[in-house]
Amino acid sequence: MTSHHAIEAENLVKHFGETVAVDGVSFVVPQGTVLGLLGPNGAGKTTTVRMMTTLTAPTSGTARVAGHDVLTDPAAVRRSMGLTGQAATVDELLTGRENLRLIGQLYGLDAGYIKRAGDELLERFSLAEAGDRIAKTYSGGMRRRLDLAVSLIATPPVLFLDEPTTGLDPRSRVELWEVLRELVADGTTLLLTTQYLEEADQLADNIVVIDRGTVIAEGTPLQLKDQSGAAAQVVTVSHAGDLERAEALIRPHVREVHVDAGARQLTAPAEGLGHMTKVAGLFDESAIVLDDIGLKRPSLDDVFLHLTGHRAEDTAPDADEELVS
Repeated sequence: MTSHHAIEAENLVKHFGETVAVDGVSFVVPQGTVLGLLGPNGAGKTTTVRMMTTLTAPTSGTARVAGHDVLTDPAAVRRSMGLTGQAATVDELLTGRENLRLIGQLYGLDAGYIKRAGDELLERFSLAEAGDRIAKTYSGGMRRRLDLAVSLIATPPVLFLDEPTTGLDPRSRVELWEVLRELVADGTTLLLTTQYLEEADQLADNIVVIDRGTVIAEGTPLQLKDQSGAAAQVVTVSHAGDLERAEALIRPHVREVHVDAGARQLTAPAEGLGHMTKVAGLFDESAIVLDDIGLKRPSLDDVFLHLTGHRAEDTAPDADEELVS
């Protein structure tokens, strides 16, 4: 394994009887970066994570975490990583502080270190005031933050997050994103599976899209968006009665224009910042009032639709999760 790769998957395959859940998945994650693992429910994301974290053995292929092979040195892999699954796994009958102490003891950490690290993690995850309350009194967002704190007690260089914000309200989700950004800034490497495409857009340096157990696309969020369609410049007029005049104004200056009367919008191919400035200047010199003018790129949801044939919200229950539950 090259020194700058914190995670490597090498032709991972997993069969459950006649079912092929993962079929030849390969990727690398450089140190200190975030990989987003995207795909429809049942695509094999959770099974891939379980193989990479030694929770299930590959049928063939292998993976390495922090340089340690999941097949030949699983104990070293477990010492080098943290894992946050789809559901919070904290003991709800223990306090937040006791949960941290328990996991620290299971790792064999020094008692003094456990206390210092536990206090720091409770503070970092905004749980200091709740640290001596039993976890069953925590909100969903608090339990999720405690779950992540527990996975960090041994300061692993690599962290696997399997849909870490599932079930959180929007505010809690954004708060957790900020914590994850801080971890990456401190050098932690993250592998993130998520059903929230905005989450991948916000956090991931690179994205691997899998469907039916195979990798069907990979790249930066921007590269994937560009693959699913060109960027467009969108003009929104303030008054519907000006739409026809606005179209006549820009049509000689663009290759094509699409009119959406309901949204009071004109959409044309984006041809660079200079061209957008020219179009904006045309309206500035006219009497047509605009609500907005700007650049629109395909969203990750557009990427999902382009690559898999359906949008993320149309996915079915996770078949690979059912197989390993």
